[in-house]
Amino acid sequence: MGIGALAGWCHRHRRFVAAAWIVAVVTVVLGSELAGGHYSRSVTLPNLESEQAHDLLRERFPATAGPSVQVVFEAAAGVDDPGVRARLERLFGHLRELPGVTSVDDFYGPGPRPVAPGGRIGFTTARLSGVGERATARAVVREVERARAPGLRVEAGGEPVSELYPPSTGRAELFGVGAAIVILLISFGSVIAMGLPVGTAIAGLAVSIGGLTLLARFADVPDFTPQLAGMIGLGVGIDYALFIVTRYRQELHAGRDGELATRVALATAGRAVVFAGLTVVVSLMAMLVMDISFVRGLALGAVAAVLTVMLASLTLLPALLGFAGRAIDRLRVPGLHRDESGHRRTFWFRWSRQVQRHPIVAVVTGGVVLLTLGVPALSMRLGIADAGHDPPSRTTRRAYDLLAEGFGAGFNGPLVLAAEMPGRARGEPVLARVQKTVGATPGVAFVVPAEVSDDGRAAIVTVFPSSAPQDRATAELVHRLRSDVLPAATAGTPVHVLVGGRTAVGIDLSSYLGDRMPLFIGIVLALSFLVLLVVFRSVLVPLKAAVMNVLSIAAAYGVVTAVFQWGWGASLIGLHRPGPIEPVAPMMLFAVVFGLSMDYEVFLLSRCHEEWVRTGDNAGAVADALATTARVITAAAAIMVAVFVSFAFAGDRVVQLFGVGLAAAILIDATLVRMLLVPATMELLGDANWWLPRWLDRIIPDLDIEGEHHLPPATTPEAERAIAEASDPTDLGL
Repeated sequence: MGIGALAGWCHRHRRFVAAAWIVAVVTVVLGSELAGGHYSRSVTLPNLESEQAHDLLRERFPATAGPSVQVVFEAAAGVDDPGVRARLERLFGHLRELPGVTSVDDFYGPGPRPVAPGGRIGFTTARLSGVGERATARAVVREVERARAPGLRVEAGGEPVSELYPPSTGRAELFGVGAAIVILLISFGSVIAMGLPVGTAIAGLAVSIGGLTLLARFADVPDFTPQLAGMIGLGVGIDYALFIVTRYRQELHAGRDGELATRVALATAGRAVVFAGLTVVVSLMAMLVMDISFVRGLALGAVAAVLTVMLASLTLLPALLGFAGRAIDRLRVPGLHRDESGHRRTFWFRWSRQVQRHPIVAVVTGGVVLLTLGVPALSMRLGIADAGHDPPSRTTRRAYDLLAEGFGAGFNGPLVLAAEMPGRARGEPVLARVQKTVGATPGVAFVVPAEVSDDGRAAIVTVFPSSAPQDRATAELVHRLRSDVLPAATAGTPVHVLVGGRTAVGIDLSSYLGDRMPLFIGIVLALSFLVLLVVFRSVLVPLKAAVMNVLSIAAAYGVVTAVFQWGWGASLIGLHRPGPIEPVAPMMLFAVVFGLSMDYEVFLLSRCHEEWVRTGDNAGAVADALATTARVITAAAAIMVAVFVSFAFAGDRVVQLFGVGLAAAILIDATLVRMLLVPATMELLGDANWWLPRWLDRIIPDLDIEGEHHLPPATTPEAERAIAEASDPTDLGL
């Protein structure tokens, strides 16, 4: 069944289709609530050194390899004050009694204590079993809050506590939907026409987010995946439905009846939606080459969102169009209703002709702007955000600041040396040399004496850098320890020392993803080129699209680097301090932005190809295509930018980063690229745009993306008048 035929079937059986979607939404949402999984912040790396160190510690030191909470305190009278000591010991006793807490370090026991110079700030560590971790962490925080008193600050930090503050984007999503409603009202001038894309996107998004929660039971899905999937699904879903509804209204105004207009809209714009959606999916699926479990979960979550909203556009939307019928233009907003005809009298037609008269100027201007915006990306540095980027209202941030104040920034990101030894007798002398050598290494603030396993075949040494976890100096220290310091200290011995810990995991993840980025980008470019080659039956069109999309993505990288790493305008979105870029961000931004940029490329060029096939006039086809699609592309881009910008104020740094990056990329792509560079380059290339070698033409399938071979004829004016006279003006097809 073709797309047009599917649309006709959904139009005729609209009650059944609508009911099926209602059942699907209710079933998936309720199912996710009853059996949903737990989102993760953990990272498992494929056999990298930090992962090997974690595996060794988990095997030999299971109590220290599990999750832990740092309890940090500051006493104005000093930690040895009797009243302070009594209150803290009572806190430590309560923590030891909590279910899920396996041990709490004895701060006041014999031996050296972790007390900062001045004796006011100290900390201890509560180790958790990992069973019911969230509930245990919440109970620890409650006890910490109860222990506070005048002159005594107590805070809790660590990954289990950080997970108590999952990204919350409810307000952002409401703002995005509200902005989309306003833009659609301006674009369509009709309440009914506005409601169709919004309703379609929300239905598809509800199914995808519910399904994502179920997926988290069986896969490692990062905790920010629902927010990212919601961001993409909401923007894409509204855009896809917007393009279809726009074409439907054009066909109505051209004289077709409701069902024929639906079939034509789906056979043209609907086909473009399919290939645009597949391009996004191809870009996202390329992330699987990274071979990291949480990246796989992130990619599958985003793919599910795109596929679900695309399915809603192809099935639910035709049914809704059947309900609306010719009443889609009812409930007009005064002064905003527009006809979809007469495109050659619009600003965009005149703009296209102006660009075509000066194509070289347009290409040079657009290229210079894109390259200038991309300059900051040359200094992009990757790293995992830590609690130092949390809002000051969170206990994790206050614990971070207390540790940094008392012990130095490096105490927030200790390195863990995991050593394999043949036994105590042969291993402990080497361990002593390792501790002495590491302690004398520039960039190391403090080394904790080694803890040896009961069988003497493994040891753990904690190293505190003098620099913060995200500083470049810390990454350089890790590389220096691995390449020079530790090999020299253990040379000629059977002792093998690995550098691990959360900080080392972030450094390894950044290096690993950075090394595989060229492969990932190459796969995305190659697969997207093949898709567009088949769609447009042209060599230069997909090649040009790939180059322009790479330039727009580079510009988006530059904007993200300037805001999040350099701190330009960071306070405007509530960021408290600059820092490195999340390691997964460049890869995810490339996949999403490349796919979304191809959406606009497909919608614009499919109409251009349709006109070129019909007339054979390249310049006229470009001008007509831009004039007929510019307003809807502008509206679609405005919706996406509004949705993405709303997430830039979400309060979670990772979600904010994606919001800013995606908003910048779509804004750049829909303005500089689609409205300036595309018409200019297509004018310069002329008929060569559609060149395809004969041998290639014979072997690639003809997908007929515009559906021009299957378009039903328009109704006659007489038939149209009969339809109008026979229709109740208030009838919505129910």
